[in-house]
Order: sequence, then C-alpha cells, then structure tokens
Amino acid sequence: MKLAVAGVGRIGAFHARTLKDVAGVDTIVVADLNHEAASSVAAEIGAEVVADPLDLVHQGIDGLVIATATDGHAPLLRAALTAGIPVFCEKPVAGTLGETIELAELEAKTGTLAHIGFQRRFDAAYRRARAAVTSGEIGTIHAIRATTHDQAPPPRAYVKVSGGIFHDCNIHDFDIIRFVSGAEPTTVYATGANKGDPMFTEEGDVDTAAAIITLDDGTLVTVTATRYNGAGHDVRMEVTGSGGAVAVGLDDSLALRSLEDGVQFPAGPQCWSFFERFHDAYLAELSAFAGLVATTSPSPCTVRDALEASRIAHACDLSRAQARLVHMSEIPGLDAPIADGT
Repeated sequence: MKLAVAGVGRIGAFHARTLKDVAGVDTIVVADLNHEAASSVAAEIGAEVVADPLDLVHQGIDGLVIATATDGHAPLLRAALTAGIPVFCEKPVAGTLGETIELAELEAKTGTLAHIGFQRRFDAAYRRARAAVTSGEIGTIHAIRATTHDQAPPPRAYVKVSGGIFHDCNIHDFDIIRFVSGAEPTTVYATGANKGDPMFTEEGDVDTAAAIITLDDGTLVTVTATRYNGAGHDVRMEVTGSGGAVAVGLDDSLALRSLEDGVQFPAGPQCWSFFERFHDAYLAELSAFAGLVATTSPSPCTVRDALEASRIAHACDLSRAQARLVHMSEIPGLDAPIADGT
C-alpha cells in the first residue's frame, strides 16, 4: 500500500512514524506547507515528499491521513472523498456545522471510506465499557459521567480558532458517549464560567464548562471540562447501571488526590497531556485505518459520526448562550442519526 500523510506537526509526524511500521505499507508520502518539516520527517522514515498537501490525491495513493491545521481538513477531506480515496481525518472535519453536513452528505453519496480520528474509540478501557453496556453486564444504564480536564490552557492563537471548549475539548466526550451507550441525545443543558485568563472571555469562550444530556433511552449524562486542572490531564468516564458500575481512567495516573485516611491511591505518575493519556489508542486507530484500506472494511467512525458529535457541541453552545434547555431537533443535521460505530 501507498499511504500519504498531510500535515507533519506533532500528531501528523506520529502518524507517519506509526504507518512506517504497519505491515503492508510499502510507501509513505508526506506533505506540509512547512516544507522543511516535511523533509525532516521524510528523511527520518524514508518517505517521499510533496510540496502541497492538496497534491497528495494525485500521487496514486491508496489512502490519505489528514493531520493538518484545522482549516486544511475540509478541503483535503472533500478532495479524497471525491477521488474515492480512503481517508483518515483528525477532528474537526470542518469549521462550521453546515460544511460538516455537506461533507457527511458527500461521504454518503460517494461511498468512500472515511475514518475520523476519535481515538477514544480505540482505547481498551472505553471499548470494555461499551462491551459492558451492550452485553447487559451492568444491567440497565441509569447515569454516565464524562470528564475531560486539561492541566493547562492552550495559547490564545488556538482558542481563537478552536470553536470553543465544547467543540475542541468535549467533542471527544460527546462521541464516546454515543459509542459506549449506543444511544442518541434528545436534550442538552449547558453552562460555563471563566475564573482564569481573561482571553477566554475576550474570545467568547469559557475555561470551565458543564452539560447535562438526556439520551433517548432516558439515561442521564453529565459532562465537564476545564482548562485548569492543576493535578494533571484527567479524562474519565463512569457508567452506572442497575447491575453494576464501571469506570474508565481510574488507574494510578489519575489526576486526583484522595483525602481519606490510609488511602494511597493513586500512586502516579500522572499524565500531563492527551498524547500521554491516549498514546496506545493513537497507535491502534492508525493501524486500524491501514487495515481498513487493505481490506475495504467499513469505517468505525464516519463523517456522519463526527457530525453527530458536532451537533451536540452546537447544542451546548446554544444552551450556554441562551441559558435554556435545547432540544436536539433544533440543531440541523441528517435524518436518522447513526450511533453504531462498530
């Protein structure tokens, strides 16, 4: 197989190195608007170099990995879908809900394999949580709690283009809630606050957020996010059912300290970034993509799935702005949302 990587920043370079060691991948082509960076990665892994990422679709490739800056995602994804080239794309697929809907429609029209980079779907513990729910192991699900707490805030330049905390941070929670529960949200109530750097207020964002989501099977979900978790990077999920309860992220790296007498857990060390927390999941998702290209198997996380996560983020934005309960029927999308993702 001949695979291409568009964008060789931190995650793109990691993806390129991952593909180098995947069985069946014979040739890798890389491209980045920073030609020096592309040449450096290419020299390291023995890859070919193309100057313009958009030219990658004309290189006779079998699959494309998109890891450029956010504004490069939609043009490259559109080009790959139109050309019938299997494509892996980091989130978000586009900067607006309307463009995301358009790309989901194009995915359906072309039938081209598109795999969106929600790496939590490839984390072993999240997959076990899904199995515990779908198998009935923990009975009827009553509540889910999802947490994404960053250790330190991103720079202003990132905040300006991120779309806000619900879109760049909680979007992963929204996707994994759908994946684990197999259910769709019906209503959302969200709020947020700023007690840190004034840039968040100045950019129309918040540094801490919370949402209550009701799923179509009656499950209640709470979601929280903050840019200021000084203890470390904390990503968790708890699923409570009539027959038991399970947790993801409850290990010795937990960025939380117990004040109970005699409790030594967690032993540490903590994770300080998403990359540490999900290193193995990132490896797994790219290896899986290469396997999908080789076998022409269905995508485990489609543009349609990305659209549904984005719709939840937009519902949270609307709820926070208007201080009211938002029904998901108010948010534009495609008919008959899909939550399977298997």
